[in-house]
Amino acid sequence: MPPSPGRTLVVLIHGGFWFDAYDLDLARPLAVDLAARGYPVWNLEYRRNGNGGGYPATFQDIADGIDFLASLVSTVHLSFEKLVVIGHSAGGQLGVWAASRRQLPPGAPGVNPKVLPTGVISQAGVLDLARAADEGVGGDAVPGLMGGYPADYPDRYAAADPIQLLPTGIPVRCLHGDADTIVLIDQSESYVAAAVADGDDATLILAPGDHLDQITVGTSAWDLVVSTLKELSA
Repeated sequence: MPPSPGRTLVVLIHGGFWFDAYDLDLARPLAVDLAARGYPVWNLEYRRNGNGGGYPATFQDIADGIDFLASLVSTVHLSFEKLVVIGHSAGGQLGVWAASRRQLPPGAPGVNPKVLPTGVISQAGVLDLARAADEGVGGDAVPGLMGGYPADYPDRYAAADPIQLLPTGIPVRCLHGDADTIVLIDQSESYVAAAVADGDDATLILAPGDHLDQITVGTSAWDLVVSTLKELSA
C-alpha cells in the first residue's frame, strides 16, 4: 500500500545545470506519478542562470520554498510526518544543500531553517561542487552558478557545496546511473565517503541507465527512486 496522503510530503527539485532553459516541467511527470501513488508533492521552482539566478538567489529560493511549507501547515492545514526531497543533477546539489542548512555560516543564504527534510534522494547530484567546477562538469555551469571558480570565491563554495557542509544528520541516498556520462558517479562516491566518515547515514545506490533514466517514469531507474522513497518514508 502507498503511504496515505499527508504522511510523507515530497519536494521535487529539477535539474538542468542551473540553466534558465530548464524549468520545473522536467519534474512534472514525476510529480504526477508520485501523486497517483498517494504522495503530496511540492514541485519547487527557483531562479536560474540567465534569469536572475546564481549565488545567492538560487539558494535563497530553495530555502524560502521549503520554509514556506511551515506557513501552509497553519493556513491550509497541510500536515506531514516526513519530508523527503528528491533532486536531479543540479537539483540533487540543491536538495542535499537544503538538508545541510544547519551547517551554514552566518550570513549565508538559507541560514536559520524553519523546515528541514527528514531524508534526501539525490539523483546523480553534483555534490562535490568545487571539484565539479574545476573539472568542468556541465561546461561552465558551476562557475556560472557561483559567479566564478573556487579559487575566486572560496567562501561562496563553502556555503554552497554539499561535501563541505557535513555532517547533515539527515539520511541521504545517492542514486547514480551506471551509464551516466554527464555527471560521473565519482560525484556521488566522494560525497557518500565523506558523509559516512563524518557519521552521517549516506548510501550510494547504483541505478540502471544514463543521466535521464531516473527522471523517466516507467524505467527501472525510476522504480528504484520510488522504492528508495518508500524506505525513507517508513
